[in-house]
Amino acid sequence: MSDNITRSTAHNVLRMEKNPLEVMFKPRSVAVVGATERPGSVARTILWNLISTSFGGTIFPVNPKYNSILGIKAYPSIGDIPDPVDLAVIVTPAPSVPAIIEECVAAGCHAAIIISAGFKETGPAGAALEQEILKIARRGNMRIIGPNCLGVMNPITGLNATFASTMARPGSVGFISQSGALLTAILDWSFAENVGFSAFVSIGSMLDVGWGDLIYYLGDDPNTKAIVMYMESIGDARSFLSAAREVALTKPIIVIKPGRTEEAAKAAASHTGSLTGGDEVLAAAFRRSGVLRVDSISDLFNMAEVLSKQPRPRGPRLSIVTNAGGPGVLATDALITNGGQLAPISDEAMAAYNKLLPAPWSHNNPIDILGDADAGRYAESIKIAINDHDSDGTLVILTPQAMTNPTETARALVDQFARPAGHVYGKPILASWMGGPEVSSGKDMLNKANIPTFDYPDTAARIFNYMWRYQRRLTALYQTPEMAQDFGETGFKHYLIKEMLEQIRATGRTILTEYESKQVLEAYDIPTTPTRLAGSADEAAAIAAEIGFPVVVKLNSETITHKTDVGGVRLDLTNADEVRNAFLTMEKAVAEKYSPRDFLGVTVQPMLRLHDGYELILGSSPDPQFGPVVLFGTGGTLVEVFKDRALAIPPLNTTLARLTMTRTKIYEALKGVRGRPPVDLAELDKIFVRFSQLVIEQRWIKEIDINPLFASHEQLIALDGRVVLYEPEVTEDQLPRLAIRPYPTNYVKQFNNKGGEAFVLRPIRPEDEPKMVQFHEKLSEQSVYLRYFRAFKLDQRVEHERLTRICYVDYDRTIALVVEHTDPATAETAIVAVARLTRLPNPEEAEFAMLVRDDFQGRGVGTQLLQNLLDFGRDEGIKRVVAFMLPENRGMIEISEKLGFAMGREDEMVKAVKEL
Repeated sequence: MSDNITRSTAHNVLRMEKNPLEVMFKPRSVAVVGATERPGSVARTILWNLISTSFGGTIFPVNPKYNSILGIKAYPSIGDIPDPVDLAVIVTPAPSVPAIIEECVAAGCHAAIIISAGFKETGPAGAALEQEILKIARRGNMRIIGPNCLGVMNPITGLNATFASTMARPGSVGFISQSGALLTAILDWSFAENVGFSAFVSIGSMLDVGWGDLIYYLGDDPNTKAIVMYMESIGDARSFLSAAREVALTKPIIVIKPGRTEEAAKAAASHTGSLTGGDEVLAAAFRRSGVLRVDSISDLFNMAEVLSKQPRPRGPRLSIVTNAGGPGVLATDALITNGGQLAPISDEAMAAYNKLLPAPWSHNNPIDILGDADAGRYAESIKIAINDHDSDGTLVILTPQAMTNPTETARALVDQFARPAGHVYGKPILASWMGGPEVSSGKDMLNKANIPTFDYPDTAARIFNYMWRYQRRLTALYQTPEMAQDFGETGFKHYLIKEMLEQIRATGRTILTEYESKQVLEAYDIPTTPTRLAGSADEAAAIAAEIGFPVVVKLNSETITHKTDVGGVRLDLTNADEVRNAFLTMEKAVAEKYSPRDFLGVTVQPMLRLHDGYELILGSSPDPQFGPVVLFGTGGTLVEVFKDRALAIPPLNTTLARLTMTRTKIYEALKGVRGRPPVDLAELDKIFVRFSQLVIEQRWIKEIDINPLFASHEQLIALDGRVVLYEPEVTEDQLPRLAIRPYPTNYVKQFNNKGGEAFVLRPIRPEDEPKMVQFHEKLSEQSVYLRYFRAFKLDQRVEHERLTRICYVDYDRTIALVVEHTDPATAETAIVAVARLTRLPNPEEAEFAMLVRDDFQGRGVGTQLLQNLLDFGRDEGIKRVVAFMLPENRGMIEISEKLGFAMGREDEMVKAVKEL
């Protein structure tokens, strides 16, 4: 049996169902509720904007006070309109909106834009109005943008459902803004800068439609090449990160977010709580999702332009070709200051320049080709620069001089380097035509040929730095990580820790002792110093003698978290008397500063001789928007002073752990410096990954830090740990939501087929990329054809960029499962089947796709895999599953029928549908 394959997700989505937001941007009919003829009013402006553009849809004014408005028949209510209404634009006082939404739902209206203000920004009463509206809208599967927004434009179709004074130019940039005032300012700016838009959206207070919804929509929109956003608040963090992580792989997402200054952190029992700031966490979230953050509005659109027009640089090395020295120096300063590099000139390129250029040329980068350079000299010099293997991109600077014709030089560049020809080189070309009217025709020619131009060379250099950083981040973000742990284990030790934490909270205590904290760390295989408890001075001395001198004695208390406040740490104790004295001294100090009840004895640990190492910190504390955030940096007693740290959103894999560490100053030392051998960075990666797993699994932990984590060439060991729990009154549903859903270990299962062969079924993970390469190597051309409906070469199927999108899945959006089999003869484990259930635009509907290796077809693997996929889909709230397959794919058709799918025909395909 060929229990193979269904059709591809992207093709199926196009055939099955449009995105629910499509009606916001391409409605066939629009009702303006609250329409009026009053000059200067918002409602009249919106109605006029709708009827005075090329939109072409039907417009229905709604207002019981008018029979007609602007010459168009008006209706008392939405329910009185005789024809279907796709989109309602509501411009009425806030208290009236719930009843209007009720009418929209009853009339079958699909979407609404609520322009009106007066909701949650006014206080609790307004917030209650919003919740009432949302409840009504969800009952009718109706989507809402706003309230308190400017509206929506689709310059491609001519839809202008806003009260802006003008219509945006059509283009390829999808722009979303939380600020209506900024939206209108950017609209004015766009005309002067000749920037066009595929969508122009004022998102308002995000009652329903948020960043994630619009990112997904614009990610699928063929007219949108780049997504730019002005963001004031994140809203649903998980939705935003889920959408951004998926779309950023194919389209750049560029954000400007005000509020970079670090807010004063609240005092916290852990070091980490005082080290994390809200904006710093947001920056970590942007990095995790592949979003590019810029500092100015001009950079926002400059980046959207260059990323949609030019290939991304593979590195930071820029060649600067100029006919004047000064502008080259300006560009160099901007490049180097922001982390870029001047590309070295290779021997081959140097020889070519010497042959082409007059003797006085600069013989260095910037490549000054002199003031008398004509168009031919420019073109040949750029060709040498862009072909130089030591260069990652080229900036061309032109200043108008007597022998230099800006227009002719621009034409020479366009002839040789305009898209698509320029993309043959795989490197970006940027231009700075400096001057006024004399260079304007040349600039216009370059821009139309997709060679971005900038008025000033330092701006171009800054944009190049953004470009290579963005590309490096994306490349690094999706490197294949090493395996850091066995995700298939249920983790009984982890369960015992959860029970221990719940018992501690039941007593009303929120701070763990050092001994308890180390139990938590040891359960996650984070190496710690052996630690034993002592309740008396004599017991401490006896334990020390058993361990062997010298030892460390530390205070054991359930209430005192910073031991140094009471002299609670004594190092290098060499005999029993010193141990007894340390015990008694700590006991007295606690009684005097706190109370005798706060002293529970001491812990005794071996005194480790730590040489040529570094004190690090690993920590975690909650962020109100993103939930638990993890931290890595320089540790020790001066951790708050140095503030050398980097933040990340858990869960992590080894790639993400390493990327986080590289953003700290201490990382350079860890690689080895001044004769010190390097730390075992691969093992440090894994410890950081296990720490992040601890944070996401043990949700009762509010704050945790390991300080110091001692790192040297010989060892990595946690010398101290501090854990703070949520207060006993906090319930599970009040815990901060994880911003990124962790690996769903609950979907790991084992099964045997009828022949007794053992298999493991589990969700896919990024570490599976090498196994997926081996999987594709075992597929026949027939299996590939049935899956992809075309010949699909192996080298294309196993490209890293493609497998990245397959192995890096968002478990909230896609349930992707693999089946593994271990060969009894070789003990090698291989993936033998893959399946995925991908949510459609209606999140309660999904499409499945499945592929089984040829040598495992007919062995029950496909049936078991699809059955589990459906079971898991039901657990995830999916109610309807569909698939399309070729009629000759009898194996897949038989499996679908066996599992209760209703089979039918659509065009030349077999359509399978199952209600869950």
